[in-house]
Amino acid sequence: MHLLCTRTLTLAVAGAVMLAAAGSVQAEGWGTVKGQVVWGGKETPKRAPINVTKDQEACEKNGKLLEDKLVVNPKNKGVRWCIVYLIDVSGFEKDLPIHPKLKEVKNKTVVLDQPCCQFEPHVLAMREGQTLLLKNSATISHNVNLIGGVRGPNLNQIIPAGGHFQVEDIKARPLPIMVKCAIQPWMSGRIAVFKHPYFAVTDADGNFEIKDAPAFNLRLVIWHEESGWVVGDSKPSKMGKNITIKDKETTELGKITMKVE
Repeated sequence: MHLLCTRTLTLAVAGAVMLAAAGSVQAEGWGTVKGQVVWGGKETPKRAPINVTKDQEACEKNGKLLEDKLVVNPKNKGVRWCIVYLIDVSGFEKDLPIHPKLKEVKNKTVVLDQPCCQFEPHVLAMREGQTLLLKNSATISHNVNLIGGVRGPNLNQIIPAGGHFQVEDIKARPLPIMVKCAIQPWMSGRIAVFKHPYFAVTDADGNFEIKDAPAFNLRLVIWHEESGWVVGDSKPSKMGKNITIKDKETTELGKITMKVE
């Protein structure tokens, strides 16, 4: 009886190990993916001036404020503030293999500041395990209203001039957290959170680059607050588009058009 139980236990453990191995995906090397998100319309949208209704001296100490939701470079039509990230072919919740040098979260703190009545950066991307430091470098009080939905955080807090506070243990989610300021109502931003390091925010030219990504078939997802999902196999969707990353190679996606109806 004892021998039978021991054998049964051994088989159960072996089966569990086999199932775990089958459920994990191994990278076939590591590569890079890059591209540029560009505006798809004929005319490049211009940034509208913000009607600063209060604290004008502090808010405009470095010049007039312009809308920062849709920022398109007139020279090359590059779209800034797009959130770009990789997911497994089955969806957002499936874990991706992570390059050994990226497994540990090295930059423990990311900063969102409010120096001149706008959130800087307007779009912030971070990884689970990082701490969000919310700062107010201005000479006036600001408010931070984080709207994190079911996964949180949900808070609404005043930050005095020169003040700051931290938010920890923020969970990953497919859509970014909205952040607002109730004192200066034109202020808003987004905070994207991921389980892995394979994400980017497009720069002033609309460019993005994701390095040391697992080499196999993945999905590339792009989101912008004015258009929502930007890419897809047939139409833009939360599943993005299929791409193949090859070991020790750069997958160049070229220009990716963003359209706003």
